[in-house]
Amino acid sequence: MTMSFPWEVGSATGVGSYPGDDPDEALRIVLGELPELPHLPELPNRGPGADLTGRTAGMLVDLPVHLQPSGWRFTDRPGRDLRRARDHMARDLDVLEELAGRHDGPFKIQACGPWTLAATIELRNGDRALRDPGAVRDLTASLAEGVAGHVAEVRRRLPSARILLQLDEPALPAVLAGRVPTASGFSRLAPVEAATAEHGLRQVIETACGGDAAFPVVHCCARDVPYGLLRGAGAKAISVDLALVPDRHDDAVGETIDAGVGLWLGVAPGTDAALPALKDTAAPVRELWRRLGFPPTRLAEQVVITPACGLAGASPRYVREVLKRCRDTARMLHEAAE
Repeated sequence: MTMSFPWEVGSATGVGSYPGDDPDEALRIVLGELPELPHLPELPNRGPGADLTGRTAGMLVDLPVHLQPSGWRFTDRPGRDLRRARDHMARDLDVLEELAGRHDGPFKIQACGPWTLAATIELRNGDRALRDPGAVRDLTASLAEGVAGHVAEVRRRLPSARILLQLDEPALPAVLAGRVPTASGFSRLAPVEAATAEHGLRQVIETACGGDAAFPVVHCCARDVPYGLLRGAGAKAISVDLALVPDRHDDAVGETIDAGVGLWLGVAPGTDAALPALKDTAAPVRELWRRLGFPPTRLAEQVVITPACGLAGASPRYVREVLKRCRDTARMLHEAAE
């Protein structure tokens, strides 16, 4: 099989979030530590509007939100909370253009996927949007249009870059299994059929990435990642926490690799921890590949090394340490396969 990925062989990248509240400093770290595949950092410690849900809600078209004690909720008109979210994004894009405007390689941006967004944003009456299929359809259409606009804006700021769009879907397995709690917390919302979930995710991917506007990646740092659904929705790479990939998922992971889909493996904790020797960080990746029986030369082409999840809860010292470890692990795996 002939495969073509937008990243260089032996690449590493970050998942999304970083500690602190300075977008200039965070992006400089990303560009310095992840030169092969940098990304736009998210800084949720800045407060409301910089979190995963609020940041993406700021992209929605004609669906304003505001912040309640229970979380983000749809409202009739834009207000201060939505302006704050959009101001954060505008500042990030200005910094991006200033520091990386001449970048001519792959560059990743992130947004919340439709099912995690529907599981976290509330309707006006306080129920989760996921409860109302009509609301989910409206949300998905609005998100698709909004993310497409975001991709276009990033492409304008980085005219020579190849854009990768990562959709974060940590709640998708819970949505499919009927484990998302109701607003009261005393019950669970009904499970969403896999075909419905695939259709919604595909709508966002096709609208935002169509015409080669962006290379679609889906990140799911939960157990029971629905690999087949994500491939069916159009994901060309799937990002997971390697520690949460059990042996019983070997068939699904193997089918994903065999289909030519990229596999992004989180190999190091997202919060401060004592890292083992470099060879021990790489060992689970090698073991997975050996178990699945694929040629070693494909590993460094198809696999990107990442932290297990976002780094918002880590110390600045650990951020640099773990990003360097991911980069060194990717290079070691590449050199070993040559």
